[in-house]
Amino acid sequence: MTENPIVDSNEAMLQIGKDIWWLLLIRGIFAVIFGIVALVWPGVTVWAMVVVFGVYAIVDGLVEVVRSIQARKIVTGWMWWLIGGIVSVLAGIVAFAWPEVTVLVAVYVIGFWAILVGILEIMGSFKVKSVGGQWVWLLIAGILAVLFGLLLVIFPVEGVSSLVWLVGFFAIIFGIVFVAGAFQLRSAAKRAGVV
Repeated sequence: MTENPIVDSNEAMLQIGKDIWWLLLIRGIFAVIFGIVALVWPGVTVWAMVVVFGVYAIVDGLVEVVRSIQARKIVTGWMWWLIGGIVSVLAGIVAFAWPEVTVLVAVYVIGFWAILVGILEIMGSFKVKSVGGQWVWLLIAGILAVLFGLLLVIFPVEGVSSLVWLVGFFAIIFGIVFVAGAFQLRSAAKRAGVV
């Protein structure tokens, strides 16, 4: 009797979920913290905003790289996560290497970063579509990132205060989506008896 490859794939993905749900949780928590920092200090200078973004982008990217490496034997779309993680780390490095950036350049750097990461999240979500509803959280996060990036690139924000508020709210929403997705992934793995 042949085994159902979809079931095996689901079980494998749930096993990955058991192993990496906390990485998604960390990614979400860092995004929320980044958003709160941006909102609590709206008068922050461009330099401080770029540094905070740089720290977030590097941490977020490293989490994404680890997630992709752990999923590489089971998920065919793991390369999209890896590329997204590398893009985030590079954006963070650019932020540190170029801290005297102007507000307009900061808007474009953050905007293009969000678009690239969002597209990669969307592509990755379709690669894990077979695993219940967990892929929906990745899809939502990707769509939010693309919309946020497009908003920044098409309508560059004038002034640091507006940029900080916009980035802060986006980061909090993005983080909440990832936290919710992490717990949903963990619950699905528990229900399947994987955890």
